[in-house]
Amino acid sequence: MLEQLEELKLKALRELAGVDNNEELESWRVRYLGKKSELTNSLRSLATLPLEERKIAGGRANELKAELESALSAAKTGLAARLEEKSKGTEQLDITLPGRPWPIGRLHPITQTIHEICQIFVAMGFQVVEGPEVEWDYYNFEALNIPAEHPARDNMSTFWVDYRNEAGQRPMLLRTHTTSVSARMVEALKPPIRVISAGKVYRYEASDATHVPMFHQIDGLVVDSRITMADLKGTLYEFARRFFGEERKVRFRCDYFPFVEPGVEMAIECAVCAGQGCRLCGNSGWIEILGAGMTHPRVLERGGIDPKVYTSFAFGIGIDRLPMLRYGIDDVRLFYGSDLRFLRQF
Repeated sequence: MLEQLEELKLKALRELAGVDNNEELESWRVRYLGKKSELTNSLRSLATLPLEERKIAGGRANELKAELESALSAAKTGLAARLEEKSKGTEQLDITLPGRPWPIGRLHPITQTIHEICQIFVAMGFQVVEGPEVEWDYYNFEALNIPAEHPARDNMSTFWVDYRNEAGQRPMLLRTHTTSVSARMVEALKPPIRVISAGKVYRYEASDATHVPMFHQIDGLVVDSRITMADLKGTLYEFARRFFGEERKVRFRCDYFPFVEPGVEMAIECAVCAGQGCRLCGNSGWIEILGAGMTHPRVLERGGIDPKVYTSFAFGIGIDRLPMLRYGIDDVRLFYGSDLRFLRQF
């Protein structure tokens, strides 16, 4: 057995000395140190030897394995050095090759939509304004003709801020609509007023194909003398024509909002089913994109504007649904995921 091990050693080292590439080196390792190598087979045959010979042969076999592993490590180091030395002078850097392309960032589709809508209304003479996302109860509800006992508050499940005033009330919240900015503009500006405000709004509600707890709105407000419902419809028709194209159908229906009287809702024909009915439009063929109406006189009075002299209209647009309608997207949650395959399409 000892003679066989010595012969195996000489044979393995002789072959290792002739290795000159990584493929041959790996083949040598498998042949002499692998699970089915000659050394492994020799170790398995030790069971047939007498006890004393088994101890001696087993010790020598383990020593031989350590010697071969050490020789393999040295051969790897030497081979790497020889290959590196050989490659010197043969590899050249081609400075004419193009560099690695880096992905170019772009605006989120919702941000692109906000910019486009703002450009449309700016072209019609509107001014873009902003307001706080953490809002006072007064501007979010009270100033908009929604007192504490008003049932409309039940339709706006609210994220209240953990802050209490001296009376123990919680007067701060995450705004439920950008109409709160319109309430501030009625108070801060003097007629004529023509403004739009865009931003995030928050509703404590479950997510589905058309609803998420945080979404985006654009609100518009016009205050001047002799403003009528015809001005409101003309403005919104022009917006729909510029954003969706002249072929898309538009529908107005009466609706109720506490801060306008009368109120209407405007819907666009569903782009996914072309008005036939689908999951996105709730099988109605239409998707509501905005609420509007003539501003309630009490809202103007709270802002210090005489409703007997000035009239006003207001509208609020759900931004997230607009690219859904334009591109036929059936789930708003795709906009808030991190799937770059979807976002890179815009």
